[in-house]
Parts: sequence; C-alpha cells; structure tokens
Amino acid sequence: MMAYSQIRLRILPSVRCLFDKMVQVKVEGLAPHKQVELRSKLVDDRGVIFKASALYKADETGQVDVCRAPSLGGSYTGVEPMGLFWAMAPETLHSKFLKKNVLSPIGVEIEALSGETGEVLASETNERGYMTEGMKRVPVQEGRIRGVLFVPPGKGPFPGIVDMYTFGGRLSEPRASLLANKGFVVLALAYMGYEDLPNYPKKLDLEYFEEAVTYLRNQPEVKGPGIGIISISHSGGLALSMSSFLSGISATVCINSCSANTVIPLHYRDTVLAPLRPALKNIKTTDAGLVDIRDALSDPSLEKNRASLIPIERASCQFLFAVSEDDHNWNSGFFAQHATATLRNHGKENFQVVTYPKAGHFLEVPNMPHCPSGFHPAVGTEVVFGGEPRAHAEAQLDLWERVQEFFKSHLDNKGT
Repeated sequence: MMAYSQIRLRILPSVRCLFDKMVQVKVEGLAPHKQVELRSKLVDDRGVIFKASALYKADETGQVDVCRAPSLGGSYTGVEPMGLFWAMAPETLHSKFLKKNVLSPIGVEIEALSGETGEVLASETNERGYMTEGMKRVPVQEGRIRGVLFVPPGKGPFPGIVDMYTFGGRLSEPRASLLANKGFVVLALAYMGYEDLPNYPKKLDLEYFEEAVTYLRNQPEVKGPGIGIISISHSGGLALSMSSFLSGISATVCINSCSANTVIPLHYRDTVLAPLRPALKNIKTTDAGLVDIRDALSDPSLEKNRASLIPIERASCQFLFAVSEDDHNWNSGFFAQHATATLRNHGKENFQVVTYPKAGHFLEVPNMPHCPSGFHPAVGTEVVFGGEPRAHAEAQLDLWERVQEFFKSHLDNKGT
C-alpha cells in the first residue's frame, strides 16, 4: 500500500507566478519506480476547458521532477519542463485560449494520479498572473481612442509601446500587461468591435492610430523620443502603415503579418490603401473539413495589386519580422521577404527577420496553449492556423525574449 498522505505535489519556486514564467512541478513521496500520471487543467474566460496529461515513472527515491524526468506518453513525450502548460488542448474543438480580465490570474490545476488505479494522489493549483504588484491598469477613452494603458511600478520614465491584436480581436490585454512587467509603458489599443468602436467598419482611419501614438508619447511616464509597436496578423499591416506614414515610431514588431493592406480600406488624409484581393481559387479544404487560406492572398507587387501596397520604404524605424513557417492564415514568410526586399531595394537595412519552422499563426506569449485552428472573423468560418505544439511553444519562448531585447535596444534612448 502507498501511504497517500506522504505524497506531495509541489510547484516551485511558488504556486503564484506571472503567466510567462517557468515553474518546476515535482511529486514526492511515491513508491520507487511507480508510474504516475500528471494532469493539468484550466478554464478560460469563455468557459472552455483546456487539458493535458503525461505519464511519468518515479525515480529510486520516489520522486518525479518534470524538469529532469521524461514523459513516457500522453500529450507529449520527453523532458519538457512546461509541457503540462503548452500542451494543453481545448475540449471544445477550434477554441483559442481567451483571457479578458488580466486583473485576476488564471488557475492551472495539476493533479498526480496513480498509474495503476487512477486515484488522485495529490494536487495543487498554479496561479499564473498578468500584472506585477504596483502596476497600474488605466482604461483609455481619450478623444476617439479606446484601449487600456499599463504602467509598470517604479520610477520612470519608461519606453512606450502600442500593442495591437488581431482582426476581430476586440481588445486583448495579456501580452500588453506581461510586456509592461518588463519595464515598458504599454497601450493595448482596440481598433474595432470594442466599446463604441464599430464591429465592421467600412474603412480604417490611420489618423485614429496617429492619435494613439500622440497620446502615448505625451504620457509623463513615457520616455521618448520614439515609441514601439507590437502587432500580429491583421494588425501587422496597420503597424507597417503607421511606421510608413506617421512620425515618432522607432521600433516595430510584426508577427506573421502581410506587407499589403488587407480586409478593410485604410485611409490617411488623401491616401487610400485598398485591401489586397484574395484569389479564391487558391483556398483549399483540409481532410478534417477546415478551410486553408494560406495561399488565398495574391502577390502584392503585381500591377493589379499596387493600390494595396504599404509604402514601407518611407519608414525610418527598425523592424523585427517574426515568421512561422507553418502559418496557414497566410504565407507570412513570403510577405516578410517582400517587405524586406522593398526596404533593401531602397538602400535600407533597418530590419531583422526571425523564422520558426513548424510554428503556427498565433505566436503569443510563452506557455500559451497552441491554437491550431479556430474561427476566422474575416472568413466567417473555422480555418486551420497551423503549427506543431512543441515547436510552437519553443518559438513563443524564443520570440518573447527577442521582442524584449529588440525594444530595449531601439527604445532605450538617452534623454526624453
């Protein structure tokens, strides 16, 4: 008989941490060499349950340390210290992990079960938060702009960043809040479908984004002279447009973006960028019945598509392009090559590109459950987003460090 009261599941260094941090999961007090199943579970803000499981064997001292011991089966195999987190998959198909309220942590329940009987031997909850103590979260309703400003604790001023999310993404705060923990003032900016902003605007007005840049630069906690932008997917085109037409931007991160304007016409003063037209014949359906739109957009450099091209050669900021090679939302590698070729042809070397084989479209913060498929608001149905969970998790970890390094090196200017 196993003395269950002696068995402990420990989450180190603490049961509470920030969402992007690693933890060490250990089980102690097991019988030597006994099999134990570890299970993880969380419930997101939509009520969707995400789960993972892995099978381990205790060592001769009756311990399982997931940082050292390999998983022998389940949601992943091998030594994966954070496998119980990144390998979590939704019980409801095609669901993307949603966290609306960053004021409260997300709880990840971890249980150890007997490999023989399935009985729960021990459990613990890891509380993964978004805001460090003393951080300010300020809702923004300033003129036309809508969003939330995150100000880190401590003595500023700090570099400023505008964080923009995906098409139909309303307002997303997790990345902005976690970035603010690193010593940046971050404005999570909504641009449609939030508060009084229209759900499906007939056009996007770049002057709205200009107001946001001006607002952020004028905050007393923000160090100048220029600010940064971080974007993903549809907002990448907006970030490129802002960088090309607006002043005061020093560093722009585009994650799996397009080098042309897409979906909605973009207006700036007398200039209109039409949306790049899709080539419907290139849309495929997977064996699972999902729509694959990877090749749906045609080459923006073709004569007929010139009206959609963003004049990125006008930009004076530094660019970081992040590309997932298994992105099925669109061919982000092709568009990054197109953007950098344009810059190079104009004698500019103000960019770096990082590519991730086997990663999918939604490259987000570390330890975020992978989203291989989901509803696409511009398409109106479920599409494939691509990616292999382990490679995707590694890409998120690598990119998160690169983003911080990129902003620190290009925004940490002397003087204000």
